[in-house]
Amino acid sequence: MSKVRSVSRAVRILEVFGQGSALTVTEVARSLRLPKSSVYELLATLTAEGLVEKDDGSGRYRLGLRLLDLAYAVRHNLEVSRVARPQLEQLAARLDETVQLTVLDRDQVLYIDGCESSRQLRTFFDLGDRAPLHCTALGKAILAFLPPPEIERIIRLKGLRRFTANTLTRADALRAELARTRERGYSIDNIEHEEGVRCIGAPLRDRGGAIRAAISVSGPSTRLPPERDAAIARLVVQAAEEISRRLGYRPGAATGERR
Repeated sequence: MSKVRSVSRAVRILEVFGQGSALTVTEVARSLRLPKSSVYELLATLTAEGLVEKDDGSGRYRLGLRLLDLAYAVRHNLEVSRVARPQLEQLAARLDETVQLTVLDRDQVLYIDGCESSRQLRTFFDLGDRAPLHCTALGKAILAFLPPPEIERIIRLKGLRRFTANTLTRADALRAELARTRERGYSIDNIEHEEGVRCIGAPLRDRGGAIRAAISVSGPSTRLPPERDAAIARLVVQAAEEISRRLGYRPGAATGERR
């Protein structure tokens, strides 16, 4: 069975369970008119991934709790994008540089919205693109505010791949940069991910104070030199704070907030 075919069949199986039933392998196979052996293998994989659960007593399967996590992630991303959109547009119009919105997903940043500059020479992005945490302003804006054990886990798991001569590839250098990010409240990508591109980013907080999203302004390093960092960062941070407020965040009201 090809991988694409397997994925298609797995989706059909989940849809059958989406009708609210607990079903046996035989019932699923009969409903979808698929070989019982194929359904058994797919259900075993879905169960291992937490997308389906098996009742050992009855031998019946039902949807797994992991789907709740995935549904929450989708809902959260949609809410962040809807709430952030006006601020993204205002920031892009004010600076005429590309503005991006990302969320943390599988230890990377996932681009979910943004506005491109109208200038001929500008930075580009595609919705659904992913980028590393350690060398992007968006990534460092999130990474800096994760619990220290989580930061160390990501460094060990993902590594610190070099993209340019400026990429921070030593863990101690990255830790120091993350500390500076927390101190000033914004992050900087100083030509660390793409040649000739600089970015200024700021974290977004949800109503509980957690940081799982960020915004940034990016553009050619000739238009975003270090001398402009403070002025641009002020606008980015203001936009991030307004988005956070609209997401329900209230300074001091959240529990467990990192300061």
